[in-house]
Amino acid sequence: MKPPEHVNATQEQLDELLTLAKPVFPAAQYELLQGVLATFVFVMLALQNAKTSLARFRKMLFGGKTESKRNVLGQGAATGDKPAEVDEANAEAGAAPVVEESEAKKEGAGKKKGHGRNGAAKYTDSPVIEGAVAGLKSGDLCPECQIGKVYDAPPKTVVKVVGQPPLMATVYKLEQLRCRLCDAMFSASLPEGTSPAKYDPSCASLLALLRYGSGLPFYRIEGLQESLNTPLPDATQWDIIAQAAPAPRAVFGELTHQAGQGDLLYCDDTRMKVLSLINERSKLEADGLEPEAKAINTSGIVAVLAEGQHVALYFTGHQYAGQNLSDILAKRNPALGLPIQMSDALASNHAGEFSTIIGKCLAHGRRQVVDVREHFPKECHYLINILAKPYANDAHCRQEKMSPEQRLLYHQAHSAEPLQELKDWIKAQFAEHLVEPNGSLGKALNYLLKHWDGLTLFLRQAGAPLDNNICEQALKRAILHRKNSMFYKTLKGAEVGDIYMSLIHTCQFCRVNPFAYLQALHSHAQEVLAQPALWLPWNYREQLTAA
Repeated sequence: MKPPEHVNATQEQLDELLTLAKPVFPAAQYELLQGVLATFVFVMLALQNAKTSLARFRKMLFGGKTESKRNVLGQGAATGDKPAEVDEANAEAGAAPVVEESEAKKEGAGKKKGHGRNGAAKYTDSPVIEGAVAGLKSGDLCPECQIGKVYDAPPKTVVKVVGQPPLMATVYKLEQLRCRLCDAMFSASLPEGTSPAKYDPSCASLLALLRYGSGLPFYRIEGLQESLNTPLPDATQWDIIAQAAPAPRAVFGELTHQAGQGDLLYCDDTRMKVLSLINERSKLEADGLEPEAKAINTSGIVAVLAEGQHVALYFTGHQYAGQNLSDILAKRNPALGLPIQMSDALASNHAGEFSTIIGKCLAHGRRQVVDVREHFPKECHYLINILAKPYANDAHCRQEKMSPEQRLLYHQAHSAEPLQELKDWIKAQFAEHLVEPNGSLGKALNYLLKHWDGLTLFLRQAGAPLDNNICEQALKRAILHRKNSMFYKTLKGAEVGDIYMSLIHTCQFCRVNPFAYLQALHSHAQEVLAQPALWLPWNYREQLTAA
């Protein structure tokens, strides 16, 4: 049996078919035809949505390419013509509606950057040892020709890298003398500068960096240390980190206060597991009681301060990002104006009690379109090309180092017109019944229209970003922990993890060595507890210099 030909039909065409059939068909047969066509529409919409969901599921399981314009549309993607015009141009060239990436490399394309070699300038915190030429100095006669004189030239730089265990131990065998008569004991002293504690403050710094910066669970660190004959049980690792937490906790509180004064705050959530909270919920449900909150999240909040510093904060528990953001803004100076809040369109991101200037992530709106591109290539080709223009304009603003006000004027001059054209086109699709509102494409277009003001805030507000990508990238630290460790055991463990992740990622924003910073906090704990505002990642070196 020959397979049926695939037919695309709009709801308007099906309604017209029913109108023509009604006077011809008997009532019973007409109702049957009407039911068949209604079933056809339902099944097609369900299949479209199911395919989209399966595509998302495959991407979650196996990953996928980045959603860059080149990966989505192909290397030769055109400039953003409307679907009909794109079809005509492609038809004349004998090409498919969407340009696929060419197998041939671009002319003149060279080797990709990132060859794996780093120059000596990259090793900023490594000790530098200077060496002199033996028996020769500037101004001496050349040993080769015995005529010319040698002079100073740029030094030859050689980098030597050695391997060592993450944590190393030194065993001191101290001589002891005992009096035979009174039994007095005399022991040799530890070398000067050696801490009497078994674990140096640097142990807490490195363990925190491995655990909460690189996502290594304690049991993996234990196995590594055991294989290197420097045993360190996982319970001991937790004790070391927890005992060193007061100073980082004080700085975390100060960073929270500083974030409340920020001009721009990004926020989002990712799910997390805390066994103690899950057990509490299970007990309540077993007793027939409804828990007040079921969801457990890690909220990521990135604040941009007036001086330009970025602060990353993490909060794990039942609260959503909007509620945690509200707690931060409760510490805001009333004299300051409203901050800009950037997030996706989820209601949980706007659940707080404080007013903000709300911007919504344009990348999320674009992703709605990317997810349905396979089924609607012509329309999505047009949408993605238009949405690429604000990003190109924003890149130009960064390259030219424009001020927020200059950037606003540039976007109004170059991004407003194509986006207004896009909005008019979307409205026309619904007005002319070219798109099924309940279909996957219709939902993507409805998302853009519903959140249009938030998605285009950068056209009206100086300093408003285009998307929430910086927060999504910050949340990858919590996601890395979830993938490797699966869960936190207690809420206290989650709190310690949030504190160290916040400090480590804030250091990375400020281009500060996180190990050196944590080492400074742990080694000067009393000073930090007394004045945490003087020990932030961007000013702590001043205290070390003063000391």
